[in-house]
Amino acid sequence: MRWLVAGANGMLGQDLCEVLEAAGHAVTRRDLPELDILDSAQCLEQVAGHDVVANCAAHTAVDRAEEEEGLAFAINAVGAANLARAAAATGAAMVQISTDYVFAGDADSPYAVDAPPAPVSAYGRTKAAGEWAVRAECPQSWIVRTAWLYGAAGPTGFPKAMKRLSAARDTLTVVSDQVGQPTWTRDLAEAVVRLVDRGAPFGIWHGTGSGECSWFDFARATFEELGLDPERVQPITSAEYAAMYPAAAARPAYSVLSHDRWAEAGIAPLPDWRDGLRRAAPTVLAD
Repeated sequence: MRWLVAGANGMLGQDLCEVLEAAGHAVTRRDLPELDILDSAQCLEQVAGHDVVANCAAHTAVDRAEEEEGLAFAINAVGAANLARAAAATGAAMVQISTDYVFAGDADSPYAVDAPPAPVSAYGRTKAAGEWAVRAECPQSWIVRTAWLYGAAGPTGFPKAMKRLSAARDTLTVVSDQVGQPTWTRDLAEAVVRLVDRGAPFGIWHGTGSGECSWFDFARATFEELGLDPERVQPITSAEYAAMYPAAAARPAYSVLSHDRWAEAGIAPLPDWRDGLRRAAPTVLAD
């Protein structure tokens, strides 16, 4: 199969390209400046000749999006629509990467794929608009929502941040009342390829690590992988953290997404988040 990956230089994009190539697929890697997803003509030209388009490009600066929602909307919604329209016009299918931020984060049980979106941040609103645009423009599409994503590429990601802080501080305080599903980019990339290769039904899928934990739990697990004392990590509430470090965008308190659709389709979901971190550590936490 011939894939075009938009946002190929990003954390997920790099892993997706590597997984696809290892599986024997032909991959066209595209990112700025070779492909500007805001240019509809350019999207049409570059998508032509491919079987699947994967959109890993996004405006992901959650706090900054509150002040530049227009730019976030352009990238996350208009850009996604341009790729979807190009895919439909050339007979390609599409994978759109989305986020748990399309939900309010006030549930007490895992969000189902058909739960109504209710974003409370600019980032969430623009990604929800992107979902709608892709489904409208390219019905042959998989919308894959993910959360708490981390990987080896680039300097960002929660485990890398914990490693940096562990070298600078004796103790750390980490939020213990926000719950979600840490997701290794490699596990997500492999799951996306499984969906497409198995001919999974089009529509919305939740691509997050199985199980759930708090940021506090995630931090302590990272310390364990680093061979450090997890007791150096202490819990703090979201309210206490916000008082010390005010943020422009609201964070979901509960970001657990249901994986029921994977079982229904007979396709393996992503592995448990703790197992993912253990396997990711040699590369993600490497010096």
